[in-house]
Formats: sequence, C-alpha cells, structure tokens
Amino acid sequence: MPLLYVTDLTYPARGRRYGDEDVLLTGLLRAEFPLALCHPLDAAELMGGFDAVVVRNSGPVLGHQAAYDDFRARALAAGVPVYNPLTGRGDMAGKDYLLELTRTGHPVIPTVDDPADLALLPAVPEYAVKPKQGADSIGLHFTAAPGGPAGEVLIQPRIHFAYEVSFYYVDHVFQYALYAPDPARRWELVRYHPTPADLAFAESFIAWNTLSHGIQRVDACRAPDGALLLVELEDLNPYLSLDLLDAATRDGFVNSLKASLRDFLG
Repeated sequence: MPLLYVTDLTYPARGRRYGDEDVLLTGLLRAEFPLALCHPLDAAELMGGFDAVVVRNSGPVLGHQAAYDDFRARALAAGVPVYNPLTGRGDMAGKDYLLELTRTGHPVIPTVDDPADLALLPAVPEYAVKPKQGADSIGLHFTAAPGGPAGEVLIQPRIHFAYEVSFYYVDHVFQYALYAPDPARRWELVRYHPTPADLAFAESFIAWNTLSHGIQRVDACRAPDGALLLVELEDLNPYLSLDLLDAATRDGFVNSLKASLRDFLG
C-alpha cells in the first residue's frame, strides 16, 4: 500500500526541525509501508497514484491555504483516504472549536471572537489577541483594550501559567507527554509524567474530537489555580518532538502508528 507522505522539509519552524523529524519517521515507516515524500503544494496532483495520503509536518496551512483547500476538496470528492482523516473538529477545522468549547463549559482558555463580547471573559489587566486564521503565534499581541473585526480575531484573558504541557495520542491511546518548564521557552521540552487527572483532562478532548484514527496533540497550560486549561487541540499535523524521546518510547509510538495505519487502510 504505497503512501504519499506530505511534508515541508524546509519549513523554518521556531524551535523545531520539521525535516529531521520526518526523515526519521519515514525511515522507520518505510520498513513496512512503501512511501514517497511530497511538498504540500504538490499533494493534490500526486495523490491519485497512492493508496492513501499521510499529512505530517506540512507547516501551517496559512502559508498555502488555497492549495490545502484544493487538496482537501479533491481528496473528499475522490474518496482518497487521508491520515489524519479530514473529519477532525480541532485545528483541522479552524479555531472556532475554542469558541464552542468555551460556550459548552469545557476546561479551555475562555475565548471570544468579537470585542463586543469582552464581558463574557474574566476581567483581567491584559488580553491576548491573535488572528483567527493565524498560526505559530503570528500576529499575537497583548493589550488591555482588545479590538479587531468581529469574527476575525480570537480574544482570551492573558493567563500567567506555570507551564505548558502536551499530551500525544495515536487514535485514542496515550503515548507520552512533554512539557516546557519555562513558559518563555515553549519548545524547550522535557518528559512529563501525567497524573490520572491529567490524562482524564486530555482524553476528554480526544473523545470530543471523535477521530477514529490519527495522531493528536492536546496542548494545555497549568493555570495559577493548578487546573489544566486547553490551549490547542492539534489534529492536522502536530509536531511530535520525537528527537526528545528515549528509544523505547519512540519505538512504542512508531509501532502504535504502524498499527493505526494498518487498521485505517484495512
């Protein structure tokens, strides 16, 4: 079953090396799956020659939105299997899920997309404002008086959290967790050993997303009161930080991914 593996090996991610991770991961997958790598701009044209498409470190969709929309529409129309499946409700579908989770009372950083709704958020000295279509903190700024066009910005209370932590899943199975002890250094990660309460928090969002297969990363922050709050549910192309894992954990992840792909492909 030949796979088309979509990646941008040259994307200059801050604090991460997309190319290195995908060279490592494809080398490990190739033992079981014949595959070819392609840039996200070429995926729509090339996917017809493969049994499935695996979308990995392809960079923020913002940089090639039209090409991604074309790929997505053509894959759905042709019934091409895409991994992760294109039914994700998290970042894959945009940022409106943060508004939905806020409205439904989930443990998420409270979020609105209209400055007129500021009263729905906790009153704080500063708010974080970023473009709804942004990525990698592009356009993020902090202000006491949030503004911007309704429906085009995300507004959240600025939270002085203790740290950020990420939980990594294949299908609905927890694989490992990493965290950044220094909030100012988001990608200087070390191993995190979650408590049962931590895992219950993360798995509530995995269940909410309803993806039957795929790699997901639940990003959270530890609020001043000790609670975890969702920052992002990354279900499109989450970076995995495989270079930070010990061999046993990395091998376990890869074996879980292989099993997931086998099941997904039938």
